[in-house]
Amino acid sequence: MPLPRTRGTALRQQLAELRGPDVPAKALDARALAALAANPGCRRRAILDGAGVNKATLASALGSPSAFGQSQFALTRGNAFEAKVKADGGAELLRLVHEKLDRSAEPPAHARVPELTAIGPEGRTARTALALREATEARGTWTLLDHPMLALDVAGSPAFLEPDAVVVHPDGSWTVVEIKSFPMLDGSADPAKVGAAARQAAVYVLALEEVAARLATEDTPAPEVRHKVLLVCPKDFSNLPTASAVDVRKQRAVTGRQLARLTRIQDIAAALPEGTCFDPARPADELTAAVESVPATYAPECLAACELAFHCRDRSREAGAVTSLGRSVRAELGALTTVPDVLAAARGETGDPADPTVAALRRAAALRAEALGAAACR
Repeated sequence: MPLPRTRGTALRQQLAELRGPDVPAKALDARALAALAANPGCRRRAILDGAGVNKATLASALGSPSAFGQSQFALTRGNAFEAKVKADGGAELLRLVHEKLDRSAEPPAHARVPELTAIGPEGRTARTALALREATEARGTWTLLDHPMLALDVAGSPAFLEPDAVVVHPDGSWTVVEIKSFPMLDGSADPAKVGAAARQAAVYVLALEEVAARLATEDTPAPEVRHKVLLVCPKDFSNLPTASAVDVRKQRAVTGRQLARLTRIQDIAAALPEGTCFDPARPADELTAAVESVPATYAPECLAACELAFHCRDRSREAGAVTSLGRSVRAELGALTTVPDVLAAARGETGDPADPTVAALRRAAALRAEALGAAACR
């Protein structure tokens, strides 16, 4: 007799049907979660990421291939640098953690590196939680968790995350370590890249806080998850590692609020037309209709964070949406959501003159006309 379908299994089955038969799910990583949190109003990205759809393959099938992503050379260089940082049981990595974050503790002469291998992401998540518990209880020693697996609930669906490393200090507190291949020149790195790394690390901090909360008991408080993460990069133009402590409290708070605002994936999936499927092997017209059945919230920032950005930008421009000009412009224009509406209000054809936005547009149009008239006279 078949087991009854629970709400969780029913959702997983529905997401698998949306992804397409025999299409493997693409794991939702911290970088994607940080990008999703930066645009919580985009239902299209939420359902595609929740269903594990490969958006790069989907974009190519739609005729709008994406240039988003790392080159193979950058991935190879990053993997080689990470291996160098973690060599000899992570001795250099732990030295940097001690130097930058915990000088009051004993130097990490000998550290534990537990084995985290298990079957499937759920098994690895459970093994990581057990290793964190054991390391926290073993006070007075350093522990390095190499590529642990963490789980974070995102809009009602679990996302499995794999930070580069997590260090348990002798006092039982936990630190996230991010290893990047971009250089740190004279002690500082590209602010945009550091900001992206901080947002990614903030996702790991949120996931670790959930693990810590589950370890708390009536007699034992939850372990401390440090809000200063360690960013490890190559020093200057060499391959030698250097590091900097990055405070991610602001990014953690913003990411937590934005993820909480996400519409639950169940609600988005329930509103889709019957038979919706995002399988890239489907005919182009059916695939386009399936993608367009989910509303998107495009902004120019999507070009650096989402594989479907070119497709969504084309549709946004066709609709004349002001969001294609940027979120700041959209915020300034209030109830005027399309470019034709803005132009009509500026010309005095529509809009309430008492509306400050309409009045500002008409004043700007008058100044423009005056400037063009003066230029023509000259």
